[in-house]
Amino acid sequence: MTFRFSFTLRHWAAGAALAGLASAATAAEFPTQPVRLVVGTPAGGAIDVYTRIVANGLSGELGQPVLVENRTGAAGNIAAQSVLQQPADGHTLWVGTQAMVEINPSAFKQMPWQPGDFTPIIRGIEAPLVLVTHPSVPAKTLPELVEWVKSKPGTGYASFSPGTPSHFLGYQFSNDLDLDMIHIPYRGSAPQATDLAGGHSLLGFSQIQSTLQLIQDGRLNAIATTGVERSRFLPDVPTLQELGHPEMNTTIWFGIMAPSKTPQDVQQRLTEAFAKVHADPQVRAKLEEAGYDVSGETGASFAQSIADSRKRWAGLVEASGFEAGK
Repeated sequence: MTFRFSFTLRHWAAGAALAGLASAATAAEFPTQPVRLVVGTPAGGAIDVYTRIVANGLSGELGQPVLVENRTGAAGNIAAQSVLQQPADGHTLWVGTQAMVEINPSAFKQMPWQPGDFTPIIRGIEAPLVLVTHPSVPAKTLPELVEWVKSKPGTGYASFSPGTPSHFLGYQFSNDLDLDMIHIPYRGSAPQATDLAGGHSLLGFSQIQSTLQLIQDGRLNAIATTGVERSRFLPDVPTLQELGHPEMNTTIWFGIMAPSKTPQDVQQRLTEAFAKVHADPQVRAKLEEAGYDVSGETGASFAQSIADSRKRWAGLVEASGFEAGK
């Protein structure tokens, strides 16, 4: 019995040593092939633009080509699922967004992935939304807008897509301020902005990047933004927090998610690489030129922020009765 125990112990020790060497080799050798960043939206959209800017910088940092792959459908879930179907070795990553990562788990009854399947690597960029109105709306301030909407029950609010912060902020705005509003969903921020400017919808929470020029041209009025601080693009527009509604604070974000089964040393290598890329002055300049604020948040604080926000959006999804796909 003593002989068998010693024999087993020696083999266990040898195996552990080999595993340690393999782990070290993984960290030293990664990446050994091109890295793919999988985007759940079509090419040319805001998320795709962000990803391609980052991919160019990441290629130089990792010493391997970085490819952008667009897999659309199911509000980003198809992209997430496709990443999980690949080896969890760090070479295939998901480009997640606030809506996809924080809202989808509550909005979809059938999910091809679960929150524990992914580890957040970096919050790349973020931006507040802006509450805009068509110029035909006489209200120029938030109190005036509230009174105007109350005088017109059934007024519609436009969102850039169902199941997004634009949708649920509109619901929260209507519910919290005792307004009787109807959700008007669009398929993207561009058509939402076009119809708002055309007066087909009279108000809504939109992306600053989609409506800034329309605001500057006087084709839309900016009532308030949703960040904690005023947007550098709209410095004269107050935040909802300033106006007494911090419960409606939010910023949309795009970031990188890795399968949770990816080795820890590879996750660390990815985190360091992405952090350097987002801190690079040339990359930052391109992202800011596109209308975004660079975050660069990583680690436990980013993961905790996602967990906290999921609880918030879950409450709004339940209260609104929304279910994706219906």
